[in-house]
Amino acid sequence: MGGVGEPGPREGSAQPGAPLPTFCWEQIRAHDQPGDKWLVIERRVYDISRWAQRHPGGSRLIGHHGAEDATDAFRAFHQDLNFVRKFLQPLLIGELAPEEPSQDGPLNAQSWCLQHDLGHASIFKKSRWNHVAQKFVMGQLKGFSAHWWNFRHFQHHAKPNIFHKDPDVTVAPVFLLGESSVEYGKKKRRYLPYNQQHLYFFLIGPPLLTLVNFEVENLAYMLVCMQWADLLWAASFYARFFLSYLPFYGVPGVLLFFVAVRVLESHWFVWITQMNHIPKEIGHEKHRDWASSQLAATCNVEPSLFTNWFSGHLNFQIEHHLFPRMPRHNYSRVAPLVKSLCAKHGLSYEVKPFLTALVDIVRSLKKSGDIWLDAYLHQ
Repeated sequence: MGGVGEPGPREGSAQPGAPLPTFCWEQIRAHDQPGDKWLVIERRVYDISRWAQRHPGGSRLIGHHGAEDATDAFRAFHQDLNFVRKFLQPLLIGELAPEEPSQDGPLNAQSWCLQHDLGHASIFKKSRWNHVAQKFVMGQLKGFSAHWWNFRHFQHHAKPNIFHKDPDVTVAPVFLLGESSVEYGKKKRRYLPYNQQHLYFFLIGPPLLTLVNFEVENLAYMLVCMQWADLLWAASFYARFFLSYLPFYGVPGVLLFFVAVRVLESHWFVWITQMNHIPKEIGHEKHRDWASSQLAATCNVEPSLFTNWFSGHLNFQIEHHLFPRMPRHNYSRVAPLVKSLCAKHGLSYEVKPFLTALVDIVRSLKKSGDIWLDAYLHQ
């Protein structure tokens, strides 16, 4: 079996017309280090070590799939697959050995939310139109960087609820979620009273995420990554906002109004986005297949006219994560098919009432805090 048991070839070593070397998963798993990244797409092995820095979605996003089968993520994130495959060809170094499974591990079945829809390229047929519109909506209407949002959000979709890969759950040491509770407890770390985090969550979670954390992180990203166009878009938002309201409210009034808008937006954002994720499994990389990883980290909320509107159809979080580029008005159509497929293959498809989903955020924070305290005192 060519290539098995031998040192793997490097980028560009596969010659056109020549038989491709074959690799087993044990070999591929050894190439998941900084500066040494392989991944598998459609049973072909690619060395992205040097090319990852040129990946349009960022090196971190593609790097999260190091030494894994990235086929489903590849298909979910890209629109014109034939066009993208042209860029993969120079990186091809081999293919999976015939006897190797496609996935290294157990395999299972596979308006006011305008910015989010544009970011997922699910409104216009042409990706460029979505990107241009997103920059306007995100920058001029909201004062944030579209590149920064994509940088965060695409990582979340690629590896939901995975520490150090999903920015949304890498929130320690302020909050402890999932497996981090035991780790902090065993190491006797107590930066905050984590057994009370379900209470101080109401003080620093929903009120301050957008107002403080996102504002600082967004500005730092634009400056460090030199996203000057996004900086100008954001500046245009602040100029318009303050010039529009300054004659009516004065400087103190405008500042207070700005804080009120951000805090209100932050409350909506935290509750709506986290009711589908925080109560689910949160931990370190398990190297699951695409469908299993999305189902383990997401749940749905029972649909209704109000819930669908209020959540921007993100109550269909399972369908959104399985098909991130699908226009959201189709989620209700595909949901029964996804549910039946999950039942057929023994996968969990969780649906909750709206209020239960909100309360479960607090319950899960309390549970994680109690686990931390038990580990802190007794392990």
